[in-house]
Amino acid sequence: MRKLLGLTALGLLVSAGVANAADKVVVVTSFPKELTDAFEAAFAASNLDYELEILSKGTSAAVKYIQETAGNNTSDLMWASAPDAFEVLKGNDLLAKVEINAEGIPEKIGTYPINDPDGFYYGFAASGYGIMWNTRYLQANELEPAKEWEDLAKPEYFGHVGMSAPSRSGTTHLTVETLLQGAGWEKGWADWKWISGNMNTVTERSFGVPDGVNSGNFGLGVVIDFFGFSSRASGFPVDFAYPSVTAVVPANIGVVKNAPNPEGAKAFIEFVLSPEGQQVLFDPAIMRLPVNPAAYATAPDGIPNPFEGDDVKASVNFDADRSEKRYNVVNSLFDVMVTYRLTELREAVRAVQLAEIALADKDNAEAKALIAEARALIDATPITEEESLDPSFAAVFQQKRKKESDVIEGRQAEVEQQWDAFVVENYAKAKALAEKAASL
Repeated sequence: MRKLLGLTALGLLVSAGVANAADKVVVVTSFPKELTDAFEAAFAASNLDYELEILSKGTSAAVKYIQETAGNNTSDLMWASAPDAFEVLKGNDLLAKVEINAEGIPEKIGTYPINDPDGFYYGFAASGYGIMWNTRYLQANELEPAKEWEDLAKPEYFGHVGMSAPSRSGTTHLTVETLLQGAGWEKGWADWKWISGNMNTVTERSFGVPDGVNSGNFGLGVVIDFFGFSSRASGFPVDFAYPSVTAVVPANIGVVKNAPNPEGAKAFIEFVLSPEGQQVLFDPAIMRLPVNPAAYATAPDGIPNPFEGDDVKASVNFDADRSEKRYNVVNSLFDVMVTYRLTELREAVRAVQLAEIALADKDNAEAKALIAEARALIDATPITEEESLDPSFAAVFQQKRKKESDVIEGRQAEVEQQWDAFVVENYAKAKALAEKAASL
């Protein structure tokens, strides 16, 4: 009898396991645990039919995972900030077109569509990009907050700035692309190199930037807005500003094509777009901007409303199609020019800064010409914007490094080696010219 009861119990457990597997919703996401835990708990409390399973991956890694598992799909949802990543998946025919029931959400935020017009993914939160800083750190180092991108390039911020690489962070990729679109290809890259020349570090993940600012490892960081808001709400001595050249775009969620549990996936999207789900965004550990304007009636202090007033002056009409076409090109170019040559870039930038400081009160035409030449060498980018948007050229960049030592092969390796030789020579020449100017 006892054995029979044991077998019966085992059978029930097996049956329950099968049922749970059928009701599981697998979410591939780049969002931090604080956000996913809060939504998982809120969804579980309101919906007993489905259980979430979170697969945490960086945005680029999440896209690659969905691409590689397309033939034997085990995931239901893609959930991330970067609209261009969703455009990549949509272009690969890896997202399902679904109809979602949601009320009160407008078609656009500013000039940008909140949802994919074709119905393949949906915006659930809005995001802007800017600068956060540690108030105590700045006070101790007698620095003012940097509120424009150009501010971060000033010599007084040398060694005080942190940022992640766009190849490792979808939100950083959006930030880099926003400045490229807002300032133009050539000036945008020049700005990023002068900002990067002031860097203390390039972090492994985007989360490392707010962590570094919160702890005072460095004073200022290039971040997505909610990192600044959530850190401030959690009691850290930090603040955040949107530069005038920024964009507000939706963070997105979409059903993976041939998802094992499409109904569960749809149920979760409808939850995050519901009034209850939108309120979860105000959790102090999250602090993201809802896409439902009605939600702002209960917004905590310090949360701007992108639908009203001038809280967020987004001057860039972000072009997700343009960003998607050159997604991998931009990532590789940043890594070659900045991430993997940060020491050489910092040395060149610092040499120019010190030369300009030394010559500030002197009228030396020869020295000024040398400095102008050094600046031009640092500014220079090895490809044009037209080349970055050429589909045949962009197709070369399909291999992704997890670390600098990873081997890249074929045509991509050849191009990256050419870029590397270009910037190494330019940075060395710029440093030598600046040092010569300083000695005159």
